[in-house]
Formats: sequence, C-alpha cells, structure tokens
Amino acid sequence: MLRFLTAGESHGQALVVIIEGLPAGLEITVEEIQAEMARRRLGYGRGPRQRFEEDELTLVGGVRHGRTLGSPVAIEIKNSEWFRSDKWHDEMSPAPGVTKDPLTSVRPGHADLVGMQKYGFTDARDVLERASARETAARVAAGAVAKKLLSHLGVSVISHITQMGPVHNTSGVRPRPADLAAVDASEVRCFDPATTEAMIEEIKACAKDGDSLGGVAEVLAYGVPVGLGSHVHWDRKIDAALAQAVMSIQAVKGVEIGDAFDVAGRRGSVAHDPISWVPQLNDYRRDSSLAGGTEGGITTGELLVVRAAMKPLATLNRPTLKTVDVVTKEQTVSFKERTDVTAVPAMGVVAETMVALVLAAEAQRKFGGDSVSEFVRNAQGFRATLP
Repeated sequence: MLRFLTAGESHGQALVVIIEGLPAGLEITVEEIQAEMARRRLGYGRGPRQRFEEDELTLVGGVRHGRTLGSPVAIEIKNSEWFRSDKWHDEMSPAPGVTKDPLTSVRPGHADLVGMQKYGFTDARDVLERASARETAARVAAGAVAKKLLSHLGVSVISHITQMGPVHNTSGVRPRPADLAAVDASEVRCFDPATTEAMIEEIKACAKDGDSLGGVAEVLAYGVPVGLGSHVHWDRKIDAALAQAVMSIQAVKGVEIGDAFDVAGRRGSVAHDPISWVPQLNDYRRDSSLAGGTEGGITTGELLVVRAAMKPLATLNRPTLKTVDVVTKEQTVSFKERTDVTAVPAMGVVAETMVALVLAAEAQRKFGGDSVSEFVRNAQGFRATLP
C-alpha cells in the first residue's frame, strides 16, 4: 500500500518526504520531480519568495541508477532561505535555547491560536512553521512519483483554475492532458484566455488593497481504470479518500466530486449519468460526468473530476484582521509574514498531487505487484476480464 510522510518546517533547513509502497523498477529522476515542483511556484499573485525558492532536491534513498528499488524512497528538499539568512539559523535552530522575538499576535483564519492552545505553546512560530503551505513542496515531490507510476496505467492527472475570487470561468471547456502546457502558460493557470485576463485584474485590485483572494481548482484524471475504491467499507470509498486528501491541503475548505452541489438542487431524473453500451468499444459509457467518475465509492473508468475550494489567505500584506495578543490580552491586528495575494494557481498543482497519490495508492491496493512490470501485468489482466 502506497503511503507517504512529510517532515520539516517552512523556514527550517529542509523538508523531507518518505514514500513507502512503490514497486521496484519505476524510472524516476531528480529532474522530473523538480519540473513538477517548479509548477507549484507558478501563478500571478505569488510573493517574492517564489523567485528564490529553488527547491534543491536530493534523492536520499530508495532509488539506484534512476530506478526505484522497492524500498522506501526518501527525498530531501533544502530550504534556500534558511541557508541564505542567519536569522533562520537562530530562529529555527534545533539546539536548546529561546527565541529573541516570540510571535504573540495570532492571525484569525490560521492555525496560530488553536495550535498554541492544543500544544501549550507561547510562541505562534511553533505552530505556523509547520502549518505553512511550504510543506506542500514535499507533497508535490511525492506526487511526481505517484504520477509516474500512474502513467504506466495510462492515467494522467491535470488541473486548471475555474474561479479566482468572484471571477468564474464559465466557458465550460475542460483541458485534456495535451493541454497542460497551455494551462501552465496562463499566469493564473486558467484554460480560458478571457477569464485569465479578468482574474489577473481582480488580483491586481486585491493587491492594491493589501488583501487576499481565494478560488477554486478543478482536478481532472483521465484514463482512470474502473474498480478503484470500494462500496464495502466506509474508509475505502474512493470519494472519501479523495475528499480527505484534497481537504488536507492548507486553506482548502471545500471539496466537490463531480457536480455535487449543483446536483443537490436537481430532481433524481436529471441528477445521474445515463449508462450506454458502445459496441465499437465493447464497453460501457456514461453519457455525462455529473458524478465525477465515481459511483458507490468506486471509480467508473470515466473522467474523474474533483474540485477544491481555497479560502483567501489569512496573512495579509496590509494587516487589518482584528485579533488579540496572547500575552497582554490587548486588542490588536494580526502580524504579517511574507505572503501571497493568492496561492490558488499553486493549490491546483498540489490538488493534482493529492489526487494522484490517492489513485496510485488505490491502484497499488487493487493490482499489487512488487515490480512495475508485475503491477502493469496485473492491471492488464483485470482489464481483460471486463466486457
């Protein structure tokens, strides 16, 4: 069973991710992972940190001569800012000591206060460093490997931005895997040029006010085999696994499979995907994608559609949010760390990662195999049993 674990803090020396359950013989290189991670730094409205966050990456274990060994894969991502500034050597030192400048003015909408209450901390930095979305760099590294594994089954996972603040992409046109370069070429990762311009103007206006914007990313998985997930156990339903994985992304507050929220307002006669038999394909097909490629907690083999709604970032360039200093209990405004106007385009890449990791894990569960060739052979054997 494929699983992963990340460690590290936003301004610490490095992030680390360990991926367990990968079959042997999967070809992967540092360059492939770095290319995927560079996509996470894309997007109009990102802060200056993205210009020097180089994501220097090292494959520490589990890979030899460009192929996985079947053992856990360990990846280290050095933090260039930590090495560039002595400030973080002191602030984030693992050696015994105390901070010179504790953060006590907590931010509404962030993990600061609740984390301090839960763990008994008196300095918000003990919370915010791990709660930071910088951690998603390690997830994207793991997701790059998961995508490579899925590619052996003919599965491609991509994303695009469908909403930025109040601006919606209403074109209804979804990108296909061959369109990913065009999506990434958009400064907001939107597939519609006219909506791209409107989104950029909204970000500019928000930046002028020192505020932040949320939005929605749509993740599309093409070529997903039928049969991933289960109707038998609540914790193995593919919808549930996808929702948990995507909801775990920092600042994501809502997840939708297919057209769930629209379908909730319909009558049943127009709320489901009609099934057809296609003789030319010797296969079943759904005539629409309202269910988003799942039924009964199992993938149908159709296009998988997952949407993630991200709230506006809690850290503002012009802090105005009312809060309290946890030491003096005096009313104040939240402090400012370096921040973005919006991170929605990057969130789409992270959402791709989480969807890919869930699909890869469920594919491993269903098809098994100690090597990539065995994994593929088992998948082909299952597909051969289908009509």
